[in-house]
Amino acid sequence: MNRRHALVASTLCAAGLAVAPSALALAHLPGVRTSAGDVSCLYVPGAGKRESGSLLCQAPGAVYAKTLQAQCVAPPTSLDWHGFQLGATKGGAVVCSGGILYDPRTQRPSYAALPSGGSWRHGVFTCRAQSGGFTCTNRSDHGLFVSRRSWRAW
Repeated sequence: MNRRHALVASTLCAAGLAVAPSALALAHLPGVRTSAGDVSCLYVPGAGKRESGSLLCQAPGAVYAKTLQAQCVAPPTSLDWHGFQLGATKGGAVVCSGGILYDPRTQRPSYAALPSGGSWRHGVFTCRAQSGGFTCTNRSDHGLFVSRRSWRAW
């Protein structure tokens, strides 16, 4: 191999290595959505064990969206309403956030459609599709019910 070919090969290898880590770094974030797409839930891993992650659920176009948005925007938070969160061992709660709750540069959501009556499980979380929404629970018997018409956290 002459010097020019070696330089081109070396440059191509370096360029490939520069691209490969970012392509390889995309983590699959498993999620589930209703067949109609009214409600979706996404698993986001925590910093430690798999059980330290959380489930993020949202219902775009929910009838209660304006009320929850007003609560999140009110001082002292001044944040946006983004949906609901269920921790691995904690109860469900409304999520007010200043932005997206995962890193789109390194994480990619992938949603499976769940028909009414079906169930989905990931780690400590189980979601069941019913009445146009989801009931999701963790192993600590905490949970969320989220639909476009109503929600409940426990």
